[in-house]
Amino acid sequence: MTKYVEELIRIIRSNHSKEELADRLSDYHDNDIAESLESLTEQERKKLYAALGMERMAEIFAYVDDAEPYLKELSLESVARLVSEMDSDDAVDMLEELDEEEKSKILAMLDEEAGEDVKLLLSYEDDEIGSLMTTNFIVIHKDLTVRQAMRELVKQAGENDNISTIYVTDREGKFYGAIELQDLIIAREYTELDDLISKSYPYVMDHEKISDCIEKIKDYAEDSIPVLLEDHSIAGIITAQDIIEVVDDEMGDDYAKLAGLTAEEDLHETTKESMKKRLPWLIILLFLGMAVSTVVGAFETVVAVLPIAMCFQSLILDMAGNVGTQSLAVTIRVLMDENLTTKQKLLLIGKECKIGFFNGAFLGILALVFLGLYIFLFKHYSIAFSFLISGCVGVSLIGAMVVSSLIGTIVPMLFKKVGVDPAVASGPLITTINDLVAIVVYYGLVMLILIDMMHLAG
Repeated sequence: MTKYVEELIRIIRSNHSKEELADRLSDYHDNDIAESLESLTEQERKKLYAALGMERMAEIFAYVDDAEPYLKELSLESVARLVSEMDSDDAVDMLEELDEEEKSKILAMLDEEAGEDVKLLLSYEDDEIGSLMTTNFIVIHKDLTVRQAMRELVKQAGENDNISTIYVTDREGKFYGAIELQDLIIAREYTELDDLISKSYPYVMDHEKISDCIEKIKDYAEDSIPVLLEDHSIAGIITAQDIIEVVDDEMGDDYAKLAGLTAEEDLHETTKESMKKRLPWLIILLFLGMAVSTVVGAFETVVAVLPIAMCFQSLILDMAGNVGTQSLAVTIRVLMDENLTTKQKLLLIGKECKIGFFNGAFLGILALVFLGLYIFLFKHYSIAFSFLISGCVGVSLIGAMVVSSLIGTIVPMLFKKVGVDPAVASGPLITTINDLVAIVVYYGLVMLILIDMMHLAG
């Protein structure tokens, strides 16, 4: 809890009148007030709602992560006023927390303009960029003079506070470009407005998939980017705050997929919903695990003749899994670049294999020396036998790490090629495949060299 939040709680719990309370809170940031709600009682929150009014509370609720408990403290009429005062994207986020019946009632109670904006955003699928836009922006006509443009800016700023970038349309209402607020403010009255307009300003289309255009949005690093309809008229804008939230959501979603899930789990998600997300991958991994067990069973002769070999199985498996997951993470990050050429992909594969080889060689030498000494000193085998076993472990580490690097790089590339999110080539999947490879490399080597060629036995 920050110092400001503690101050806010003390102020709200004081005996100030509504007017005094509103005046005292006017200097505090909306985010701090939103954070303080959780520490207040229902009666204290209702006192706050009454003092600040729905217009200020709309700005505060934009920072609330889970608004549902607080919305239940308000009447439907108050919630409708709150939603009407909010930016359309924030309003949609809040409405999504309510059940369908309450949402329908509130939508019916919204004023005409707010209702149209909210219904527009709700018409998009969750993975479309249009679902994230806000209709809070300034738009002017390209044929205005600088003075007329300033007058129009002042007029629209009363309703729309995203004014750092002014969007410009042509006579047909199509997106023409954008003007930075600073350029408009310092422009001389005789300057042609067209000279201030950036006509190559970036934009996205409303039905574009969020995952497809997120890199473009990030690369331009603008305060906001327009979202266009099919006829190239402006439907809304994506703000820098929206971009940050989208990137955060995408990272969370990819992190969940790397864990073998289909989406980032919600704390409030039901047990059944969580099971439905996890179970498909667990079933796939179960059968892959059976395959690994079958392969281990095929080498039972090795375990029977040289039982000590089994002691180092987990070491080989763990290192192969770790290397494969590292390569997977690097590859997914690189694949986010849509312009990656075939040559660059081949270079990435070669680089990861080279890294796997040299890391494997280094670790293999360490395993050869230290495991050889361990077997000789603590297991009391002969020096030659000890270092033959540790040598097989060392060579197996090199082979397993090279192959794991290759699998961790190629599998997500194949997924990407067939149109599947490469993050779905998840850690558990890569690890299980690498287990299979590592078992074959390790026990195969022990069987070939120590048993078939040298006829050794424990």
